[in-house]
Amino acid sequence: MYARAPRQRSTLSTLMQAHIGSASTPVLRDVSIRGVRVRFLDAGSGPPVILVHGFLASHTAWDEITLPLQARFRVIVPDLPGFGDSEKPPPSRYAYTASAFAETLVDLIAALDVHRAAIVGQRMGATIALTMAVTYPDVVERLVLVSPDVYPRRLSPWERLAMTPFVGNLVFGQIAGQKLFLRYFDPWTPATLPVSARVLDWFEAFSAPAAREAAHATLERLPDTRALLARLLRASAPTLVCGGGRDNLARLTQVRRLARELPAARLELFDARSAPEDERPEDFAKRLLAFLLEAQRPRA
Repeated sequence: MYARAPRQRSTLSTLMQAHIGSASTPVLRDVSIRGVRVRFLDAGSGPPVILVHGFLASHTAWDEITLPLQARFRVIVPDLPGFGDSEKPPPSRYAYTASAFAETLVDLIAALDVHRAAIVGQRMGATIALTMAVTYPDVVERLVLVSPDVYPRRLSPWERLAMTPFVGNLVFGQIAGQKLFLRYFDPWTPATLPVSARVLDWFEAFSAPAAREAAHATLERLPDTRALLARLLRASAPTLVCGGGRDNLARLTQVRRLARELPAARLELFDARSAPEDERPEDFAKRLLAFLLEAQRPRA
């Protein structure tokens, strides 16, 4: 039985704390994009930064990172369609592909009268962010890819079961419970340990039938990245590829490979597994802030 644990925030550095006092209060806003309601957090002011969450998560995945960024940037953190508090249209009305998500984010940027933005994505969000960079290069100022899954890989037993015709729809629609959901986020954590309130909130959102249908459609349609890989050289924006130095070997190998193959990328590894923004938020925020601020330095 999983226990609910109180949410704990890391202590931010003195430098970050000094900036926070001048940051504007975050607000949740809704916007209709091609008939789909998208909710997003809007915080701070300055050059825009879009934070894109991963599979089954929501904008709250970036809570520890939003705070230090919002003192220097306008931070826009959406719930992707089908997740969090955004609308969850049926797959017949929304494609739930990387291209569809990327197009939604480009439309969100346009709706906010933002012309270019830094895009930061984690896992599935990294695939979406990279899709934006190769499809809409004029929109992407800087690119940060955290533990990206963009190369073919061996699916976990959980993923294979969920993608099996007929059976997968049954698993997602009716069978998948809290235990299976939580194992997706951290398969190494014993079930006796407390689980964060944030992840339990994600499970509560996932429990709605429309959310389960959207998640299943996303899992079915997102893994085919062949078209994305064929266009990697179009990702011309300065790029930071991040990973956890203690992640499993297969994903760490992919992270290193992507950093080599992107034309304007460099690699940053953290003392973490697959979620440095959550496991090492202070260190991650400091390095992310330094990378984003490079765009504001005058050129020699």
